[in-house]
Amino acid sequence: MMDWTDRRCRAFHRSLTTRALLYTEMVTAQAVAHGDVSRLLGFDPAEQPVALQLGGSDPALLADAARVGGEMGYCEINLNVGCPSDRVQSGRFGACLMREPDLVAECVAAMAVATSAPVTVKCRIGVDDQEPSEALFTLVDACADAGVTTFAVHARKAWLKGLSPKENRDIPPLDYDLVYRLKRERPHLTIVINGGIASLDQAVAHLAHVDGVMMGRAAYQEPGLLGAVDRLLFGETGEDVDPFEALARYRPYMAAQLAAGVALNAMTRHMLGLFHGWPGARAWRRIMTVEAGAQGAGLEVLDRAVDAILQARAAAEERLTA
Repeated sequence: MMDWTDRRCRAFHRSLTTRALLYTEMVTAQAVAHGDVSRLLGFDPAEQPVALQLGGSDPALLADAARVGGEMGYCEINLNVGCPSDRVQSGRFGACLMREPDLVAECVAAMAVATSAPVTVKCRIGVDDQEPSEALFTLVDACADAGVTTFAVHARKAWLKGLSPKENRDIPPLDYDLVYRLKRERPHLTIVINGGIASLDQAVAHLAHVDGVMMGRAAYQEPGLLGAVDRLLFGETGEDVDPFEALARYRPYMAAQLAAGVALNAMTRHMLGLFHGWPGARAWRRIMTVEAGAQGAGLEVLDRAVDAILQARAAAEERLTA
């Protein structure tokens, strides 16, 4: 979720669910070694539980990045072996590492030595002409021998030549059954399924076969669905978190960020789909996009956007009773 799940996005999503594990954007180990660590890896403790997602193929650099992440308090350090973007391939990390399971195992072993936080792997079922049942099991077994016990598997191949990153999220066919088989044949491992999961009902169905479900685009584009996660997936009692409650929880964070000089649209850009399917959703998106981008925009913009939703909902209810 590069350029998507930044710290403001995660704080917003946390206002909808207290239990779901949130992931950072993928950060390269080289960037951690040479960049501003506070800017790259800083997060609010209220985001917890949150996992740091790293990219790279140099065991020493990854070990150092894992050490830093562990010291900063991340509850999990994840190695991404699934991202298919061109810039990832050119840097020899992401999905292209499906071809180098021994190197991946060396990387995670070095990371595990460097931190007490659990080290996990996110991968595809294969790339290009690989046979998925061989590629996936070979990678998982190599990493398991190195001490990894948790794998998040995007249940489709990545075609590194001929498809764009966007196309790689849709065109290669999904093979959920292969991920289910991985869990059946490696029952001692924690297997999390990813890819094409668009609703919580689908997530519940997958949990009959695997240990966890990872949602990316659906959770970002329709964040309101996260309000039912704690009840449906974690068995919590109580009411689901509706969008208005989520905004009330997020508002103090927004105010603090604004006071620190953060632009309003750095937060509102992650909130556009909150009222997906509601009357007034278009007006919400317009206000949160156009007005939130104005110089000096503050929480009054959020209030206008909420008023637009309330007015549209009242009008819709009036039409139904007329």
